[in-house]
Amino acid sequence: MGTAILRNKSIVIGGTLLLIMLIAAAAAPWIAPADPLKLAVMDRLSPPSAQHWFGTDDYGRDVFSRVIYGTRISLEAGAYTAALTMVFGLILGMLAGYFKKLDHLIMRIADGMMAFPSLLLAIAIMAALGPSKFNVVIAMTIVYIPRTTRVIRSAVLSVKEYEYIEAARALGASHGRILIKYILPNSLSPLIVQTTFTFAYAILAEAGLSFLGLGTPPPAPSWGNILSDARNLMYSAPWLALFPGFAISLTVLGLNLLGDGLRDHLDPRMKI
Repeated sequence: MGTAILRNKSIVIGGTLLLIMLIAAAAAPWIAPADPLKLAVMDRLSPPSAQHWFGTDDYGRDVFSRVIYGTRISLEAGAYTAALTMVFGLILGMLAGYFKKLDHLIMRIADGMMAFPSLLLAIAIMAALGPSKFNVVIAMTIVYIPRTTRVIRSAVLSVKEYEYIEAARALGASHGRILIKYILPNSLSPLIVQTTFTFAYAILAEAGLSFLGLGTPPPAPSWGNILSDARNLMYSAPWLALFPGFAISLTVLGLNLLGDGLRDHLDPRMKI
């Protein structure tokens, strides 16, 4: 199994890109050459150089340090959102797929939420909650739960028709035992793949919300509010947008490649 994973280029490349970002986030205090919040007005808008690899912003802050520390905030928001979405989406999806009486209620609510564009719904929730890292996670979790719920429901609807499920019912197994012992293990593969995509969506959404001033509040650096600071300086200081944008692109690319590779590896039909 380990050899098969290593042969999958999408998993290897995507996992490597994600690992680099995780290492950068964990080692930010040692990698970053300067305090990301330290102002140095005399150095404002300095272009990339040996002293400031990614240049400085309008307040003289080192952009490389801010991008490295921003990795922490952006990945934390994405990871917490993916984890919470995975838990609640799994529970709701299993309930909807297994119990017909709950299916209609849960799926109509999910369909209603998915009728709105994800970012617009997140903006509306953030407008009600107010900007903070914690509220960003809450808003994005609410937005992405319906997607995971639908994926798990589809898997459960397929699995519960298998003969061994009918046999378990005939032997008197409780609903809880059937869900946990038989249906849950068969729902993990699509859940893992969906979680990697949710992670990527959440990073993009956090960046978008922070760019609009509804996400992580400054001066704490996140990729989104670094881009927000750069929007009025695109022509005079293009490096302010280039490097955080590149970090977002690499991370999302890594997660998408990892998700595609895991889908191919875990789905037997993709191996035919």
